[in-house]
Order: sequence, then structure tokens, then C-alpha cells
Amino acid sequence: MDFNLTFIGQTIAMLVFVWFCMKFIWPPIMTAIEERQTEIADGLAAAERGQQSLDKAKSEADEIVGEARKQATSILDQAHARANEIVAEGKADGVKERERQLAAASAEVEQETNRAREELRGQVSAIAVASAEKILRREIDAKTHEDILSKLAAEL
Repeated sequence: MDFNLTFIGQTIAMLVFVWFCMKFIWPPIMTAIEERQTEIADGLAAAERGQQSLDKAKSEADEIVGEARKQATSILDQAHARANEIVAEGKADGVKERERQLAAASAEVEQETNRAREELRGQVSAIAVASAEKILRREIDAKTHEDILSKLAAEL
């Protein structure tokens, strides 16, 4: 291969170009690359921290949901217990009311029975007196009449 002036000129131009690139172009490119690497590393670290925060938030959310479920279950249990108490109280009140109404009805029946007996006694005594008058066909004085009615009422 022939070494001529063109080859030497191209070599010198190449060396000047390389020196120029190393002196003025290479440092800003390297700085930009290093800044980009730093940004990427910071981004990855932030993503890692975010992932950890997300995992922590998920676990806290699961704990809160679990606690809420426990509270809901507790509230439901209390509500069921209270409902059962109310039903039991209602049944007891119903039994008391039924007994009260039965007692009132029994007393009313007893009163009606006594009233009917008294009325019946009066009617029977009137019928008895009328029958006795018809049978005897004679007049009885008031005092004797009252005595007979009293005895008849006592017997009934």
C-alpha cells in the first residue's frame, strides 16, 4: 500500500476529528447519558417504593375490610339477639293479654250468668205465684205473698 500525502492528510483529519469529538462532543453526551441513567435509576427506585407502598396499602385495606366484616357480623348477631328478645317479649305480652282478656271474659260471663239467674228467679217466682193463684183461686195477703216468694227464691 502506498503512503501518500492524501492518506496522511486523512489520518490527520481523522485524529483532529476524534480529538474534537473527545473534547467538545463526548463530554455533553456522556453527561446526558449519566443524567438519563440517574433518572432511570431514580424512576426504578420510585417504582419499587410505589410497589411496596401499594402492597402495604393492599394489606392495610385487607385488614380494614376484615375488621369491617367482623364488626358487621357482630352487629348482625346483636340485631338477631335483639329481635329474638323482642319476639319473646311480644309473646310474653300476648300471653299476659290473653290471660287478662280470659279473666275479663270469665268475669263478664259470671256476671251475665248471675243476672240471668236473678231474672229467671224473678220470672219463676212470678210464674209460681200466678200458678199458685190459679190453683188456689184465693187471694193471698201481701205479707204471705212476700214470704212465699222469698222462700221460693231461696230454694232456686
